[in-house]
Order: sequence, then structure tokens, then C-alpha cells
Amino acid sequence: MSAYPESMILFRAPRIPLVRIALLGVGQRGLKTVERYGVIRGAEIRVLADVDPERLNTAASAMVRNGRTCPDLLCGEEAWRTAVAREDIDLVYICTPWHTHTEMACTAMEAGKHVAVEVPAATTIEECWRLVDTAERTRRHCFMTENCCYDYFALATLEMHREGLFGELTHLEGAYIHNLLEHGNAIGTDYGWMVRSIAAHGANAYPTPGMGPVGWLIGLHRGDLMESLTSMTSRGLGVGGLLGRVNTTLIRTRRGVTIMQQLDTNTPRPYSRLQTVCGTEGFAQKYPLPTLRTRGMDESLTGQAALDLAAEFKERNAASHYWEEGHSIGVPNEMNYAMDCRLIHCLHYGLPLDIDVYDAAEWSCIAPLSAISAQGNGRPVDVPDFTRGRWRQAETHRFYQ
Repeated sequence: MSAYPESMILFRAPRIPLVRIALLGVGQRGLKTVERYGVIRGAEIRVLADVDPERLNTAASAMVRNGRTCPDLLCGEEAWRTAVAREDIDLVYICTPWHTHTEMACTAMEAGKHVAVEVPAATTIEECWRLVDTAERTRRHCFMTENCCYDYFALATLEMHREGLFGELTHLEGAYIHNLLEHGNAIGTDYGWMVRSIAAHGANAYPTPGMGPVGWLIGLHRGDLMESLTSMTSRGLGVGGLLGRVNTTLIRTRRGVTIMQQLDTNTPRPYSRLQTVCGTEGFAQKYPLPTLRTRGMDESLTGQAALDLAAEFKERNAASHYWEEGHSIGVPNEMNYAMDCRLIHCLHYGLPLDIDVYDAAEWSCIAPLSAISAQGNGRPVDVPDFTRGRWRQAETHRFYQ
């Protein structure tokens, strides 16, 4: 008999008729979450917690404008503990600074709550293991809110791969390329905390936007597993050594697939998440020019022609319905809307979640491991198996309905 708790792979919790939410943190991401849940069915925000009373009042006003009942407001450094302990809460949704995510998530799971936590879910390997251990012991979901998984092009290429149109996948690329310094005085804007965090980290502090869609495509802990990585960060110039600095991390899986992940927030490159898929019979990329070539095509499609073909495949999975619904009602970000609708749908019907605690640990662990490798001049670093050998328990990623 295993010394460890039962796996959370394909875990199903009891159905929740109405998902009652405690939202921790109503800054930039938290306020957007409040606004989204003004139109998401099957859930209601019962309580808001933050350290800033002005932010709480702004969020509460937004809820009332959307026709929702004003929630209970909890203010203070320890207000979140009161929120997660409440008996009328099913889901704790965490939108606080990165370094608080794991502590809040684990405390919530220990209190019997499911968790949705902003990216990254953890900042150290120890925190990654703590998330996994706590979820397995408490039998509570830990969902990381990586919205880029629900990008329409990512959903399309995922469906193409399921239908075998790329052949065998051999190499994938993802990134977060976003010149945060172009937002005026970035340190004084909503991006200031992110600029400071990335600068202090020195490698890929923000790997999940690029890694999420890749993880689904190759079936991480669903038939494949990251084995090792190597990472390098270019020199930086200017104040604080920020300008021009780019991190590149290369990953190899058990099945021999290679993955490139980049973080670039300090050069004039146009926004990109790359979203590159290389297979034995096909190729896809979203940035900088949408391009598709699949089995049976004589030449590549680019630009609008590639997007039109992608649209045909996007509509063939359960997440795409919500993307289209969000688009039709004019939500600010269809990816966020589809992500949250899928989360609530799975909780409502007692289904396995699209993103589980092993995804949260695997995608998040790239941050600390890339720092170790980069500080060691690119030396290879082993990636832990957070499933404890159970990564073949599921064969591929699925959207359960």
C-alpha cells in the first residue's frame, strides 16, 4: 500500500448546486474577477477580503452595479483567514500577491474549501509540494487560473492535435513577451509589482502563460512528464539592469519532447506568447503571424486564412462554447470568461477540473528551477514528479462534461 494519499488525477468532488465564493484580494486581477462574476451563472461572491478599504468599496460597488447582492466586506492583514473559515463558502478565489498564494490556498483547503488561485500558484519547490500534499490529504481541488489555456488559438490547436493533424509532437514553444516598461512609468502603474518581482527573480518568474497550453497539448502528468530543464538569462542594461534582459528556458520530457519557454518584459518586442507547435506532420503558431499547416495540406495558411481554419476546430470542445458566449455578450476578455465558466461548470456537476493541482505545481515550478539553472550558468536541473509516479494514470487532457 502506498504511503501517500490517493492521487488527485481525475478527482471528482461532490456536486455543488450554487458555488459560494470568498474572493481574497481585489486589486487589479481581483476587481476584474468581481466584474466577470457579475455575468457568470451558478456562482455568487459571498465575501470580499482585502487590506485596503477603498478597494473593497470599489469592488462592492461594481457588484451592485451588475445587479448582484453586496457581499460581506472583510478588511485587514488577517481578514483572509476569517473569510476562508466561513461555513457558507465552497470556493476560495485568491488574487493576492504571488508570495501569499500557497499559504492562503493550503489554509483554505485545510478548512474544507476548494481553491482557485492566480498564477503562479507557488514560488518555490517546497510550496509546490505543499500544494500537492494538501490537496491530496484534504481531497479538495486546487485550480490555477491560467487564462491563456483558453485562448481560442490554443483551443483550436489542442483539438487539431487530438485529431492527429500534427502527427507526433516533437517541439513546442510558449512565452510571455510583453514590454511592461512601455506603460509609462511602469513602477508606478498596475504593472509595478510585476516589474519588481521579475527583476528580483532573475530568470523566468512568470512561466505559466506560455506553459499552460503546452502542458495540455503534450499531456503533462497525463502520459508525459517534464524531466529536466536548463535556463539562461541575457545581460541587462540601464537602471537596475532591466533593459534588454530576456530569459530562455529549455525543457525535455520523458517522451523526448522539447519545450522552449521565454520571458521578456523589458525589450521593444511586440506582445507575444509564441504558441508554437511542431509535429512530424504539421506546424502551428499564433505569434507573430498566425500560421497553420496540418497533415494533407500542400502549403501553410497564414494570417486570416489560418485564423479561419483555427475557428473551425476551436468549436469542437467544451471550453469553446464559453469562449463564444463571452464574445457574444462583450466580456472584456473571453479567455477569463471561458476559464471561470468551466471552473464553475465542473464544480457544479462534480467533474474533474480542466487544471488540477499537478498542473499548478508543474507549471509553477519552472520559476524556481529556472532561477537555479540560470544562476548556475545554465546547468541542467531535474524537474520533480509531483504525481509520485502516477503520471500515466490518465492518457490525455480532457474537458469533462
